[in-house]
Amino acid sequence: MTTTTLTHTIVRGDAAERVSDGPTSTITLLADREHTNDATSINRAFLAAGSPGAPAHRHDHATETIFVIAGSLDVLIDDEVHTLTDGDLVFIAAGTTHAFAPTPGLEADTLSFYTPGQGRFPYYRMLEQLHHGEISLADLQATSDRFDNHYVDSAVWRDARA
Repeated sequence: MTTTTLTHTIVRGDAAERVSDGPTSTITLLADREHTNDATSINRAFLAAGSPGAPAHRHDHATETIFVIAGSLDVLIDDEVHTLTDGDLVFIAAGTTHAFAPTPGLEADTLSFYTPGQGRFPYYRMLEQLHHGEISLADLQATSDRFDNHYVDSAVWRDARA
């Protein structure tokens, strides 16, 4: 259950919506722009070993902050890959190319914040629809401006994940 007022939002973890964007990851939808007066969007992602994570992309209008609750996460920032572990945090400024996935052979449990809030929950639901074959990649890519999620090519990330 989510309770929202003009001053606060409480999200009960056991009642939060969960989506699966593939066989190796689950995204828990915690708070979106309508729950935070447009201030932030927040999700928790569990990426099992072997999960492809998020491909290289950028957000033109929002910053993304990722906190690693547990595990190990490889993160591309522009042309450099960093490994984050339990308790590490990365702040990614708007316009910065980035990607992330669990370090090979390991899993990662993360908490992500987007500021300002973007209304990202429909995007995560589309990822689940893509996983189930209900929409095409072209359908998802057509929403780049709506969800401020712009996929880019990164040879550095491809090489790091090979």
